[in-house]
Amino acid sequence: MIRRDLAGLPDLLHGRPEAGPVRSRRPVYVDLLPPCNAACPAGENIQAWLAHAQAGRYEDAWRQLVLDNPLPAVHGRVCYHPCESRCNRAELDEAVSIHAVERFLGDMAIDRGFELSPPAPPSGRRVLVVGCGPSGLSAAYHLARLGHEVEVRDAGPVPGGMMRYGIPAYRLPREVLDAEIARISALGVRLTSSHKVEDLEAERREGGFDAVFVAVGAHLSRRVDIPAGDTARIIDALPFLRDVAEGERPLVGRRVAVYGGGNTAMDAARTARRLGATEAMIVYRRTRDKMPAHEEEAAEAEREGVRINWLRTITAFEGPELTVEVMELDETGFPRPTGRFETLAADTVILALGQDTDTGFLRSVPGVELERDGTVRVSPTMMTGAPGVFAGGDMVPAERTVTVGVGHGKKAARNIDAWLRGGAPPAAPKHPEASFEGLHLWYFGDFLHRPQPELPPVERVADFTEVVGGLSEKEAEYEAGRCLSCGNCFECDGCFGACPEDAVIKLGPGNRYRFDYDRCTGCGVCFEQCPVHAIEMVPEPSGARSAT
Repeated sequence: MIRRDLAGLPDLLHGRPEAGPVRSRRPVYVDLLPPCNAACPAGENIQAWLAHAQAGRYEDAWRQLVLDNPLPAVHGRVCYHPCESRCNRAELDEAVSIHAVERFLGDMAIDRGFELSPPAPPSGRRVLVVGCGPSGLSAAYHLARLGHEVEVRDAGPVPGGMMRYGIPAYRLPREVLDAEIARISALGVRLTSSHKVEDLEAERREGGFDAVFVAVGAHLSRRVDIPAGDTARIIDALPFLRDVAEGERPLVGRRVAVYGGGNTAMDAARTARRLGATEAMIVYRRTRDKMPAHEEEAAEAEREGVRINWLRTITAFEGPELTVEVMELDETGFPRPTGRFETLAADTVILALGQDTDTGFLRSVPGVELERDGTVRVSPTMMTGAPGVFAGGDMVPAERTVTVGVGHGKKAARNIDAWLRGGAPPAAPKHPEASFEGLHLWYFGDFLHRPQPELPPVERVADFTEVVGGLSEKEAEYEAGRCLSCGNCFECDGCFGACPEDAVIKLGPGNRYRFDYDRCTGCGVCFEQCPVHAIEMVPEPSGARSAT
């Protein structure tokens, strides 16, 4: 009797009777999908590289990042970071400044000369990429890493596409773009500039290419007829931005009106200010909430003195007088003319009414189908109706951003690789998304994000110096540390310390934990203590042995 009592003493000390209730549920470790990852058009594993950065493992963070995106220093500057709009941290205080940490890692890689890992062994297959913008470069990078021989042919004199010719230097310094393109070239990708592809089938046949990825950008400006006098100066935004990117300084006068409400319109107006225009204004036919430009672009333009005239259309330009008609919203919210006119002063009008892609060279390719707007119809694998011809970026129906283009390039590369090898790309596991409501935030305090330094508006318009600066190493580590690691264990020891049965077993740094179900009673304390919802309580499997 005494022996039996002593034998049961350890169980009593752990709060577990000799015979207890049957366990109806058990804890399991899970990996949920962080909302930032889910929102990233480039498909980055944001949470993973933030964890490395938080620990000060910056090169590991960069290597994790470039598994998905070869242009982190570019993206850290020009991506509109939809990941941050979905960040659960915003429900607690402020979203993690993901783009700022990405820029820090990209800049560090350039400064310290980080090199990409060697590609896979040669596959013996050749792929032609048409277009050297973000989508084409991304596809070339991922295809090269998979062992394929890749050549990129582009009509422009220097690689980069719209990143070089459409995004002003005050947002994206050219030395940053050049450094990241050079890294892709160093993988063995051949970049051929000043080569406009006009007969795709001939180029594919003569070059011995097994597959093609077409990603020419939207370089054709949309036009509108504006009655104008002989002295009226009307120019297109894209050629204007291209000229400035190539070092020219077009004369625009003191007063510039930009017609349009997209990101290109904002860049054109901000560029005009830097060329000496004392007055720059946007004329847009709809309201602010309907403008295609990202809100932050419009806000930055206004900070630099750009005035935005909402619900206005240009009807005539007799320089220096610009006639606009006032619009009003109808019952459906659509703008309609009112017959009321205003006169504004302008020396130059810049048209920024949107862009189209030059897809005419694809019309002769058997099987390729075009949408009514001229974009290319593709399957879920991004292949056109022509076998082995894939398309992405601005050429297909999608949002036209650098990040979307890079995501298209990666997706196309994986499908091209599978097509060349005669199979299908492996399906990535689809995990449920981690919600804010599922987190138990006992572990985290309130810590506001670290803002990036910015030039004052009065200094910005003096030249094309980069407006936004980067984070310091200390700031980047702090910002990465604000990540809530939604749905993924980061080894905080909450479950280990809370378990009353010692049923949580530590497996060592980086290996997380496991449950000893012989000891677990299913009480759920570990689940309640896990701050990031990396533990889920599930019904006890039928036939499983319950703890007693």
